[in-house]
Amino acid sequence: MGQIVIVQGDICKQKTEAIVNAANNDLLHGGGVAGAIVKCGGKKIQKESDKIGPIPLGEAAVISGGKLSAKYVIHAASMKLGELATEENVRKSIANSFKRAREAMVRSIAFPAVGAGIAGFPIDKCAQISLQLADENINNFDMIIFVLFSEEAFNTFQNEYKKYKK
Repeated sequence: MGQIVIVQGDICKQKTEAIVNAANNDLLHGGGVAGAIVKCGGKKIQKESDKIGPIPLGEAAVISGGKLSAKYVIHAASMKLGELATEENVRKSIANSFKRAREAMVRSIAFPAVGAGIAGFPIDKCAQISLQLADENINNFDMIIFVLFSEEAFNTFQNEYKKYKK
């Protein structure tokens, strides 16, 4: 059985086989987590994304990790460009990210707070959905890491995780 870990930090620096990008369905990576991943991983990330995007809302797509230490980037399409994320699309995009990771035989994966940044989804609901899906998928992975940039997001995920450990 795998382990769920919650850390505050930069998702680009994680030593997991895959990192998840909180993406729009056009796979245009300008700001937020997506922009940071392209900045760290190089232009190859956007070039590969251009070849496969757009993807349906709620879907997930796998590309190489570019210059990142992660072998793969999994784009979780929780929103349309310029729109807010919905609960349905956040849930589906995270679930499909786990599915794509299993298909790629990934054993360790790092997630941001999908939908909670630019996409405006409430961080508490994001934490609930993310941890529920992690709990449902933990037997397929050695490690699932949630990497939260802000202290608020980190604390919210920590508090939600305590409920699962009871």
